[in-house]
Amino acid sequence: MKLHRFPALRPRPELAGQVMTPPYDVVSTAEAREHAAGNARSFFHVIRPEIDLGDEVDIHAPEVYAQGAKALGGLVADGTLVAEPEPILFIYRLTQGEHVQTGFVGRAAVADYRSGKVKRHELTRPAKEEDRLNLMLACEAHTGPVLLACRGNDGLSGIVSRVTAKAPEVSARAKDGVLHEVWPLRGDDLAATEAAFEQVAAFYIADGHHRAASGARVGEKLHAERGEGLWDGLLAVVFPDDELRILDYNRVVKDLNGLS
Repeated sequence: MKLHRFPALRPRPELAGQVMTPPYDVVSTAEAREHAAGNARSFFHVIRPEIDLGDEVDIHAPEVYAQGAKALGGLVADGTLVAEPEPILFIYRLTQGEHVQTGFVGRAAVADYRSGKVKRHELTRPAKEEDRLNLMLACEAHTGPVLLACRGNDGLSGIVSRVTAKAPEVSARAKDGVLHEVWPLRGDDLAATEAAFEQVAAFYIADGHHRAASGARVGEKLHAERGEGLWDGLLAVVFPDDELRILDYNRVVKDLNGLS
């Protein structure tokens, strides 16, 4: 597999805690609005842009996506988000209580998604795909990563051990108590990471099937219009399997509604 470098926008380290939000699809509009209240730097202004418009506005209206693009542009203009000078990969670590998991952020190929090398286990709803597709097209950016898993290998674990022995460049704790840490990969570490991923046979979508489907559609649309480019990839965070903690997700049927 290939994990490609990408031209990243990321928060200034001292502002990361103000920017970070839960995923867009785990909160309602009201919850997103409450989370972002009094905080112009909250990324909910980008990924849930309806919070800055009236309740009478359809959340899938064109002006909603335009508002998201405006919010993203504002975060760049005021220096909250800064651009990496060159395409890059990152190491990304989450710590919740005693559990620590560390992965890599980069671009997974749309071609690998379509060919089945990025493996899916869920179907997606067209309406939900359209929502993220329209936001990405308006922003001209991927606004949230797909969560992928892969088989770990010694190359990947060695890079993690070496790089994370240094202090992270970004460290911020979210409202839910999870600590987020980021290490940019530069120089020889970039090439070593790419080589280690070439030993990986497949990626598995752990979360973000709609983001993946939307991102693939964006890539195919722009590829048809403009040819080869950055849009041929999906923003992804890839965790080796030995970093993940997999929990039961059980459903309980309490009433058969008269059926046997």
